[in-house]
Amino acid sequence: MTAIELTSPAFANGDPIPDKYGYTAENVNPPLEIDGVPDETESLALAMDDPDAVEPAGKIWDHWVVWNIDPTTSTIPEDWDASGAVQGRNDYGEQGYGGPNPPDREHTYRFRLFALDQRLDLGTDTTKGQLESAMDGKVIAETQLEGTYAP
Repeated sequence: MTAIELTSPAFANGDPIPDKYGYTAENVNPPLEIDGVPDETESLALAMDDPDAVEPAGKIWDHWVVWNIDPTTSTIPEDWDASGAVQGRNDYGEQGYGGPNPPDREHTYRFRLFALDQRLDLGTDTTKGQLESAMDGKVIAETQLEGTYAP
């Protein structure tokens, strides 16, 4: 059995995220590829955050939370409308994707993908913290893709 994987045709793990995906640029999500989803998966959840924001912002900055992604999804296209899934609130106070926007230096951004054993009944005002609480005990597999972005 293969492990669940998350990759992007726009950048390799640990490499720079292209400028166009930044908050002050085009502010569209990068394309993502999903592979190795366990057969028993009922839904996928995705969270993008910036752990390097703790110093300038006082917390890990949440850029994107989306759940109830169909487990047969193999591609999340650039500028995805999240059809069939649900997007929650990011730390910009917006629903959906909010791109990288580091205020001080290069930051590393995490795209974390979770395979869940059920769908989640959460509203569109859900934050990453609330999503993580709702996923507790339901995660079958998880993986992470990292990219960097500089101001």
